[in-house]
Amino acid sequence: MCSTSDATGFSTASASDDLRHTDLASTHEEQRENMMEHPITPVEYHRGLVSDKRRIGRGVLAIALLIGGMQFFILALAIIATLIDTAIGTEARPGYTPLVNAVGAFSVALLIPWSMLIQRWLYGVRGGSLSSVLSHFRFDIFGRALVILLPVTVLFQIVYYQTPLPQTTWTWDDTLLLTATALALTPFQAAGEEYGFRGLILRVVGSWTHSARLGLVLAIIISSVLFALVHVSTSGLLNLWYIVFAAGTAWITWRTGGLEIAVVLHAVYNTTQFVIDAALQVDPTVATDRSAGAIDLTALIPVPLIIGAVIVVAIRTRHTGTVLTPASAEAPQTSMV
Repeated sequence: MCSTSDATGFSTASASDDLRHTDLASTHEEQRENMMEHPITPVEYHRGLVSDKRRIGRGVLAIALLIGGMQFFILALAIIATLIDTAIGTEARPGYTPLVNAVGAFSVALLIPWSMLIQRWLYGVRGGSLSSVLSHFRFDIFGRALVILLPVTVLFQIVYYQTPLPQTTWTWDDTLLLTATALALTPFQAAGEEYGFRGLILRVVGSWTHSARLGLVLAIIISSVLFALVHVSTSGLLNLWYIVFAAGTAWITWRTGGLEIAVVLHAVYNTTQFVIDAALQVDPTVATDRSAGAIDLTALIPVPLIIGAVIVVAIRTRHTGTVLTPASAEAPQTSMV
């Protein structure tokens, strides 16, 4: 009886020790994650993944996984959509149907969870920190930006579409499907690109240098060039527009401490353009042609929109400065739009 009691006591003590060790390890892991997401010293958005090591190799892997994953999503879902179109007898317009259009938008929207997963896997930081320095999407800033940028963007689109584009003939059902896709999926497609390029890549490259300012310049350059490259255009004018757009939204993201305004700019611009294309029945082979011979100076019409947004944000934040991660649990109150 005595030996049995001793054995039981030993087992109970060992189990208690194991539980304490498990709880302690769990607490340390939570503390490490919290320190990464909310450093003791406030940092800028692009410095959210900084550690005592630069981890350039890990960053290159993160970028490769992001872009490789995007291409895989696009190709795989396009194949599935084509098979479905063939099975149901949908009329194809050089490989372009409402279903192909929809899965194209959805595949890029998948960059939102994919970016978060890559950051969590390679850096151990929760995906929410991609949204902003507060580790969540700030819908108040998003809403104010939307109210301002939607009517302004519509005006730019009216100017852009003053030059007639070749038209085609869609059925009534196809026109409705294209419009529905533009309204329901295009905003998420635009947000996916923002989370991938102005989110993950900006933060990954921004962590490669000891200097925050050098890290910002390098992050804006690399993320902007990669953004232009993935659009696969041979037009210098169109690539210039992509770089201006990417650099402008990257600067805004850094300055405001989050992706909200960049998401609004991208989503509103793409959505209004796709809705107008569907309404005017613009030939998709022309609208999606990014070759040098198909692009003229009208591609630069929206450049003032991005420059104007940068100027407005700079003016609105001239007193408050760049928004940083909170120094305490209490979030800073900011108004940038």
